[in-house]
Amino acid sequence: MIEVFNDYKSEIIYSAILLITLLIIRAIIVLSVKKIGKKSGTTEARAGLIGRYVTVTLVLIAILIEAFILGLDTSDITLVFSSVFAVIGIALFAVWSILSNVTSGVIMFFSFPYKVGDKIKIHDKDYPVEAIIEDIRAFQLILREDNGDLVTYPNNLILQKAVTLMEKDALDDSSIL
Repeated sequence: MIEVFNDYKSEIIYSAILLITLLIIRAIIVLSVKKIGKKSGTTEARAGLIGRYVTVTLVLIAILIEAFILGLDTSDITLVFSSVFAVIGIALFAVWSILSNVTSGVIMFFSFPYKVGDKIKIHDKDYPVEAIIEDIRAFQLILREDNGDLVTYPNNLILQKAVTLMEKDALDDSSIL
């Protein structure tokens, strides 16, 4: 055991430094996302979802860096990652709508001007919607119309359509659920 440690001492130390660094970076980013979420009035579930996206991204980066630490040849790493990304690219092309909604959900977390409880009007020529936002999820908005109907609206479409925030003074108490 001591021989193994002596033979791979620098790799073990660099790996430990990498792990500690990425854990610290993850903690800082997750805390920042939660702080941004509280400031913008989003739910904890959405902040947790963004935190999971960050964690997955950091794990992929850690695997790449660890491959270099362990001394793998650049051409081998390139071959593996290009093969993996080709398969992922084909799979994501097949489900581009899901990817589009998830990406829109991340964008909306950081820059969506509306929050749960706001009454909005979506100017869609095929299906105009005037409703109160009940929830903002990873794939869609959950909206409640004045007549009580529940509408789910995809995140990627909400970023493509004109949206009006209805005046809070114009809302009567009966329209708020």
